[in-house]
Amino acid sequence: MKYFFRKIHLWLSVPFGIVVSLVCFSGAMLVFEKELTRMANPDMYRVESGGRQPLPMDVLVEKAGAELPRGVRITGVTVSGNPGEAYSMSLSKPRRAAVYVDQYTGEVKGRQERPAFFAAMFSLHRWLLDKGRPEGRPAYGKIVVGVSTMMFVVALLSGVVIWWPRTRKVLRNSLKITAGKGSFRLWHSLHVAGGMYALVLLLVMALTGLTWSFTWYRSAFYSVFGVEMTAGGGGRDDGGHKHDKPDYASWQRAYSRLQADNPHAVSITVGDGTARVAFSRLGNPRAADRYTFDRGTGRITSVTRYADAAPSGKMRGWIYSVHTGSFGGLPTRLLWFFAALLGALLPVTGYYLWLRRLRRNRG
Repeated sequence: MKYFFRKIHLWLSVPFGIVVSLVCFSGAMLVFEKELTRMANPDMYRVESGGRQPLPMDVLVEKAGAELPRGVRITGVTVSGNPGEAYSMSLSKPRRAAVYVDQYTGEVKGRQERPAFFAAMFSLHRWLLDKGRPEGRPAYGKIVVGVSTMMFVVALLSGVVIWWPRTRKVLRNSLKITAGKGSFRLWHSLHVAGGMYALVLLLVMALTGLTWSFTWYRSAFYSVFGVEMTAGGGGRDDGGHKHDKPDYASWQRAYSRLQADNPHAVSITVGDGTARVAFSRLGNPRAADRYTFDRGTGRITSVTRYADAAPSGKMRGWIYSVHTGSFGGLPTRLLWFFAALLGALLPVTGYYLWLRRLRRNRG
């Protein structure tokens, strides 16, 4: 039986191991993207209140808008629950771009776009740097990542069968990282013990990650949890007015109402006729109550509580949270980071052991 699973393990690992290693490594690099980006330029995000009240949003948007290139507009303002953090103003383009503004002085602190390194890591992680083409060619890299991830799941499970110890002594020895007894013992123990330590987390990452690769898998995954997959992901709603000039004073009025009703919110984001109140740092980080408001008066017209949101929307947030390890804050993210690094190391150590065996057999 173990002979059969060794063959399965080898035949799947050799052709797909390189892709698995790249996907795991790039995933590990993305775990602390936000923190590293902020560490690189901390002054852009921090402000000193000095006991002052923030300027109205319409004033801040006007000041920030004057420094934007032609054709770029502000689509939303995010206010952190921490008064020492600058306001973040989302831009219409490029994707994920924002400017940070000192809400007490109106000074534009800087413009953030995703750093090239993290943009490359994300593209590598999702599509192997192949996003498809404007004429509609599919992203073959996405397919390769998905297939490789499925093969990785089978390789992990077959590895458990190969590893399964017969005695308690063998179990203890198989879970030790052996250094100082030659390169072969070190690499072998890293492959075996490292794989066992990271096994559960790597399976969790792989099984949740596949939901971004294949629609059929995503539907099946949702069905396992009794959730019907629906279109849409709770993205921005322009309310059908994206070509009109917003009344930014109404944004301030809507924000003031929401802030008064949600004094402990993690953040409040206000856009043109829509708003979002995030209230949890742990669990599902995308959990939020969503509002609409009158674009002229700022009066709240409707609310969709997170507790009453569509199950598919909650499911998307939880899949992301579990895939990235963000549901438990820093401790789980650290675990996911090291597990992903071990996942990247497994094919490397496996190739070493395989090539060493080939040389020995030929000698």
